Amino acid sequence: MSDFQTIYNRKNTHSYKWDHVQTVFQTDDILPMWVADMDFKAPEAVNQALKERAEHGIYGYTIINDDIKNSVKNWVQYKHNWDIETDWLSFSPGVITSLHVAIQSFTKANDKILLQTPVYTPFFNIIRNGNREVVENPLVYNGEKYEIDFADFEQKLQQGVKAFILCSPHNPVGRVWTKDELLKMAKLCIKYDVLLFADEIHADLVFDGYTHIPMASISEEIAEQTITCMSPTKTFNLAGLQASFIVTTDRKKRVVINRELAQQGFSMLNTMGVIALEAAYESGKPWLTDLMDVLLEHKRYAKKKLEEETNGILKVIDSEATYLLWVDCSKLHIDDKDLQTFMIEQAKVGLNPGSAYGKDGEQFMRINIACPKATLEDGINRIIRAVNHLKK
Repeated sequence: MSDFQTIYNRKNTHSYKWDHVQTVFQTDDILPMWVADMDFKAPEAVNQALKERAEHGIYGYTIINDDIKNSVKNWVQYKHNWDIETDWLSFSPGVITSLHVAIQSFTKANDKILLQTPVYTPFFNIIRNGNREVVENPLVYNGEKYEIDFADFEQKLQQGVKAFILCSPHNPVGRVWTKDELLKMAKLCIKYDVLLFADEIHADLVFDGYTHIPMASISEEIAEQTITCMSPTKTFNLAGLQASFIVTTDRKKRVVINRELAQQGFSMLNTMGVIALEAAYESGKPWLTDLMDVLLEHKRYAKKKLEEETNGILKVIDSEATYLLWVDCSKLHIDDKDLQTFMIEQAKVGLNPGSAYGKDGEQFMRINIACPKATLEDGINRIIRAVNHLKK
């Protein structure tokens, strides 16, 4: 059984999550539950492989050979029942890098790119920093879960959208899109000749009862319209090692992507990232199985406790994937800025404000539950005490 209960001190390790809180929250007197990495050690097979490589002591340029490509191919087949070819693979330091490359490769200045908000903050940045225009298709929150407004989706595509960044599974709302939903989106993109850039970095972190379907796996026609971005980094807590891959079935598009990667200086991964990727995909299955059991228990605990012990003031969206909880705080009846201040100064927890994911995220907070149970209990209790004190 993997160890997900030991509390490790991550301070003074150059951790963005733990060592950057003073800058982000203007205090270090908080419990950080924000950045989407885990407070768990990576699988032992990964750590052992990295140790062995470090003992070798020479860190020259490192190739991505057929063994590594086959590790990716086999993992995608095992986890998502998608039979990809190794020739379809390109590699980059991260999914955001991959999306940036896709945007630079297939759109031009002032082009419109569609997002389904509230959505992962860096999507806005890579679009705007590239002098493209963000077009929003707000997801519809029905009080329990989020759904797609397909009438609005089609209307926005009709306005000349050139590309659509699909977040699947969705961060932060935790949806795992059904095959019907994916098909409807894909058919509309094909109808209006809109490229699909699929961020599927959370694909491996899906709870029982739900199935992640890679958009490009549905049909050859959809695959030719889609560029898929995946990575082991969220799955196995390897974000700092920077290793991801792009799946592009269309040869002409793949040539363009590889040329853009080379022009951007991303023709090679770092040595440790390559080692970690291969070790995780070859030997990480048991660790991931244990992790998902822990995350399911954590999700149930946090949802039940936050809702019951605040008498329904807080509402936790029942996530279908990821280790991120999306919490509806609207019944606190405080504005968005004051909500952020409340969580920092009264609850003393560092969370991601929902407004960071677009206007539709206002009155929500995002909580990272990928931490030892004792840490989670501490954070949840801090929030409950603060909420209940506010109600008095």
